[in-house]
Amino acid sequence: MRQSNPISSLFRKEVLSMSAYKVGDATGLIKLDAMENPYSWPEDIKSKWLETLKDCPLNRYPDPEARQLTATIKRLNQIPEPFDVLLGNGSDEIIQLLLMALPSSACVLAPAPGFVMYRQLSLCLGLDYRGIPLLADNFDLNLPAMLSAIEQYQPSVIFLAYPNNPTGNLFSEASILDIVKTAKGLVVIDEAYAPFADASFIGNLGQYDNLLVMRTVSKLGLAGLRLGYIAGSPDIIEQLHKIRLPYNINSLTQITADFALSNKVLFDQQTQRICAERSVVFNRLNALKGITAYPSAANFILLKTPENRANDIFESIKQQGVLIKNLSAQGGFLADCLRVTIGKPDENKAFLDALIKSLDTP
Repeated sequence: MRQSNPISSLFRKEVLSMSAYKVGDATGLIKLDAMENPYSWPEDIKSKWLETLKDCPLNRYPDPEARQLTATIKRLNQIPEPFDVLLGNGSDEIIQLLLMALPSSACVLAPAPGFVMYRQLSLCLGLDYRGIPLLADNFDLNLPAMLSAIEQYQPSVIFLAYPNNPTGNLFSEASILDIVKTAKGLVVIDEAYAPFADASFIGNLGQYDNLLVMRTVSKLGLAGLRLGYIAGSPDIIEQLHKIRLPYNINSLTQITADFALSNKVLFDQQTQRICAERSVVFNRLNALKGITAYPSAANFILLKTPENRANDIFESIKQQGVLIKNLSAQGGFLADCLRVTIGKPDENKAFLDALIKSLDTP
């Protein structure tokens, strides 16, 4: 006799009601959908990197504390003493660790729209997630609404992406500090796009016990390594270490990231090229009839298309060999919106040409 499907009785209702995070297939396409650095390394840098990997002891477990890499990250980011750093398998793991440490009744607060993983992981763990809408005119924080939500829900963790994803803007520094001062729980400033923004709260760590600053090397040009890190009070970092899986940063990632970060000049040059191209693409977009491009301090641009045309335009651009991100289905502020990552000049031109052709097609 066939048994009934056990899934509904085995898995939590929060998991059953969720949708998996989908990543588009970019095979054969110009990939401008995932905020990656489009530039690779020069051959001489690649050769030096491969040389550093030759003696990697793959038969041994990696350094569980990733001490050398952690020291490099602290030095390059000028993280002041006595603050500590925890490394994660991407920022996603760090967000997950933070949320796993909370009691089941905890509230998590973030602006909306924001990085989808704040909501995704909170709901997966059965936490009370609250998204507070941004101001419609400039995507800045609605400070009165945020402060009211803090008073009402007493969130254990507040996530603030700086710059914000997917809008690309920097929130008001004064508003962020008001939130940090008001909150009784932790406030995590997610600085994933810091290399393109020239703005950071790392210098504020010593002023607030509840402040943490999170970063990643993915947008910098090392997305394949899956490495993120968070800086904050040693007392807080110690608690996260208790639930961090041992050896979460593998040996190849530790060696490669340490080598790459020690070649900071290369990444600075690539970042400058991306920022220059960002200005070119932004101006070209806003010169197109029916398109509104929003100012960005990140390596992507959010753009609004003519009403009810985002899906058709997205598909048309894809058919022309360019993959961007369609955000329209999320609704609200993101209705009719697409997001494009800044690529190399020829990639950006291909996108713009495809967009123009798509706009001309009824």
